[in-house]
Parts: sequence; structure tokens; C-alpha cells
Amino acid sequence: MKLAYWRGGAEMCLGIPMRVSEMTAGFAWCEGRLGRKRIDMRLVGDQPLGTWILAFMDAAREILDEGEAQRISAALDALAAAMAGEAVDDALFPDLAGREPMLPEHLRG
Repeated sequence: MKLAYWRGGAEMCLGIPMRVSEMTAGFAWCEGRLGRKRIDMRLVGDQPLGTWILAFMDAAREILDEGEAQRISAALDALAAAMAGEAVDDALFPDLAGREPMLPEHLRG
């Protein structure tokens, strides 16, 4: 699964949340923001219908819960807005909005 954002000739490939809609041995048809795609499931194993996965380069890399899938989709919406030169709504990053950035524990003095 490749979601390409172009800005000044640079391209980024991103993981996309997708939901399993049809499962066959080792592969699934999944649906998400880019439509319906055939996804290699061999890294995460066969999954029940309705399972959210993070797809990257046409392969499932991780199993997601619905909340994780929604947060990643919101972040992708924010990225698309930023790349288009639009304002990014803080509501797209509820875990970051309204608080000061925090250093990782190993960098705190």
C-alpha cells in the first residue's frame, strides 16, 4: 500500500489503516481510504473479517484496534491538509493538542 504525497518532488510512503473484507490463505481484500486493495497478510497471519490492519507497500505490517485506525486516519487527514497548505485542525491530534511537548524520559534532566 503506497500513499504518495508530493511536495516539491519529494515522495513519502505511509502505512494506511485498512479493514479486512475478504480473507483467503495468506492474502486479504481490504478496504480503506484508497479503496479496495489485495493485501499480503503473511506477516500478521490470517485475520477475521472486520479486523483493522496497517498496510504498507501492499502488505499488512500490524493489527490495529479501531481507535488506532481512527487516530492514524486523522493524522493522515492532517498531513494531507498541511501538504495542501491548509490549516491543520488540532482536533486531528487529540493526544497532542492542548499540552506542552514532552521529552522522552531518557532526555529529561
